[in-house]
Amino acid sequence: MAGKRSESQDQLLTNKNILIKNGNIYDGSGDAPQKADILIEDGLIKTIQYGIKLQETQSAGALIIDASGRVVTPGFVDIHRHADVACLADTCFGETELAQGITTAINGNCGIAPVPAPANSEWCEELYRYIEPVIGTVKAGLPFASYGEYTAAIRSRKFPLNIGFLTAAGAVKTAVKGFDKGPFTRAEMEKAQNLIEEAMNCGAHGISFGLMYRPECYSALEELTLLARTAAKHGGVLTTHIRGEGELLVRSVEEVIEVAQRAEIPLNISHFKATGIKNWRSAIFRAIDKIEAARVKGQDVTADFYPYDGGSTTLLSLVPPSLLETSIAELAKKLSRKDGVETLRREINKEHENWENMVLSVGWDRVIISSPFLEKNEDCRGKSMTFIVRERGLTDETELLADLIASEKGSTGIIALSMAQDDIETIAVLPWTCLISDSLYSGGSSPHPRLNGTFPKFLRVFVREKKLLSMETAIAKMTGMPSRRMGLLNRGFLKEKAPADILVFDSEKFTDNADYTSPLPHAEGIETIIINGKIVNKNECHGLFI
Repeated sequence: MAGKRSESQDQLLTNKNILIKNGNIYDGSGDAPQKADILIEDGLIKTIQYGIKLQETQSAGALIIDASGRVVTPGFVDIHRHADVACLADTCFGETELAQGITTAINGNCGIAPVPAPANSEWCEELYRYIEPVIGTVKAGLPFASYGEYTAAIRSRKFPLNIGFLTAAGAVKTAVKGFDKGPFTRAEMEKAQNLIEEAMNCGAHGISFGLMYRPECYSALEELTLLARTAAKHGGVLTTHIRGEGELLVRSVEEVIEVAQRAEIPLNISHFKATGIKNWRSAIFRAIDKIEAARVKGQDVTADFYPYDGGSTTLLSLVPPSLLETSIAELAKKLSRKDGVETLRREINKEHENWENMVLSVGWDRVIISSPFLEKNEDCRGKSMTFIVRERGLTDETELLADLIASEKGSTGIIALSMAQDDIETIAVLPWTCLISDSLYSGGSSPHPRLNGTFPKFLRVFVREKKLLSMETAIAKMTGMPSRRMGLLNRGFLKEKAPADILVFDSEKFTDNADYTSPLPHAEGIETIIINGKIVNKNECHGLFI
């Protein structure tokens, strides 16, 4: 990852100051680019000289990077990744992130996280199995009973990029009362609020909800408001995977707007989209109207999106709530029996109040098994459920769903091709949306391609090919806008005294290589990455806990 430099590789390792010359500067604000030189000293941007070159005396002894014919941007800020475990346990963590130009990532999204670990060992095992398709396996030695332990572990490690986190309301609720369907008692609410207080005091940027997932799907307005209000006291933001993104989209948007209004907290709707074929090109406009009406009234509401027409989640999200048990083990036992399969078949073929039936809205043929847990199910990887049923000679997809849940105890990941490209483009050009990847880290050979390709794909498709956005607007959606949303102060911008997280690349050559049929190849084209004022070379870690 090297640009055109005037000093040897050995000198790069010792030089404290860097001068980037002749670059086309996109500063992260959305303003038009300008030619400029940037001088970096002691990890910060000391000077940006527009129009005329910096005098040699100002940059004596600096490593010089000639950025002629290149764009120079802030490092990309991904405020929605699920690398909670990967950043601590994966020796390859940082490779695909840096290849895409991501210099800052925020974990703890969608209410999903491995911390705080429930005191009850059964709940702990249940939580880790449930979230495994999203964050990967929580290995021995990683569970943290408190946010204090978690942040201490993060501070003790060096990372290849900057890492921050949100407190995950789903994990908090599980820590307090497991997967129980009932609301918090007063004592339980106090415990939950104390955990959120601890997280905020330890550096969390806010709180995330995952209202589609257990146990948060059982939470009502008052409970959600009290949790969000606790984070609001510390200046945090509320990010949320809403309750439904298809038939329930508009009602779900209204719900979280009301929660945020009552809690007096800024709101960001995660991976904003409309799912389900009959909702395409219609529901998204009604949801946008609800958000813009709130914004007109002065409420701080934004959203984020990813540039793919398929979402990624857990196989358990297909199971109607009428079948859900207190534990996955109990559900697996039920679905291993013939009468359980028949019940599932009956329930999955009808609509349910306050629950999105993805099977009816999308269709079995658009649900792809991305990460089976057991070796015996490896033949399912990368195939639609309809194709697998034909291949295995099963009765129908319900039988396959029951078998996978019964055998894999809920540890299966899926990709659902549930969105219309037109809707994605509508969302992308809104002035209050920013780019995220929503990357899952469940491993395997068939992850969602957004893990490896989100940021370059956005520039390739939306800027270069379709010309839906200007380069400066797109860069702002990848840098300054998400940084501001998380309260990251000066990150995401090229300005004096800001931390020097900087990319240098040829905008025509920066591209993604991952797609649904071949999701593993990394992006390519980033020439120079600077994190906290230091040039990134192989196996170096310059990231900070932010």
